[in-house]
Amino acid sequence: MKSVYLAAPFFSPQQKDRIAQVKAALEQNKTIDSTRIFIPHEYMYEAQPMGSFEWQKATFQLDTSQIQNSDLVVAIIDYKMEETKENEADSGTAFEIGFAYGLNKPIAVVQFDPKKELNMMVAQALTAYFDASKDGLKDLADYDFQTLMPQYAHRPVI
Repeated sequence: MKSVYLAAPFFSPQQKDRIAQVKAALEQNKTIDSTRIFIPHEYMYEAQPMGSFEWQKATFQLDTSQIQNSDLVVAIIDYKMEETKENEADSGTAFEIGFAYGLNKPIAVVQFDPKKELNMMVAQALTAYFDASKDGLKDLADYDFQTLMPQYAHRPVI
């Protein structure tokens, strides 16, 4: 069974709710080790104030080492879905996708907003795409992460 690094913004209650929904789908997946789903905001560095150099360094080191040690990355790319019509993913999540791609890690992308396009760089980096506005979370729960059959996005790319 596979271990997962779950990349996503976690700055609002809605973002944390999306993380919980994706985590629940992954926990149902028979090819995922539900005890090995790493969610960065559950492991915040608290020895120094948020934003301090030491906090930045510790957070960066922990997150990048967890990506390196995971079998795959699942990334939720909806960022300010409730606030704006902007289409950009959270910059931290975009970095995590790029870092995972550079390490040749499989990347599963989950998108909740049915109206937004998909960034071309993310579209080309992903192994499998899940549209949560349709049956994406059920598909995520059923996806075979052992086989990793490509599953492309069927939405406009920018």
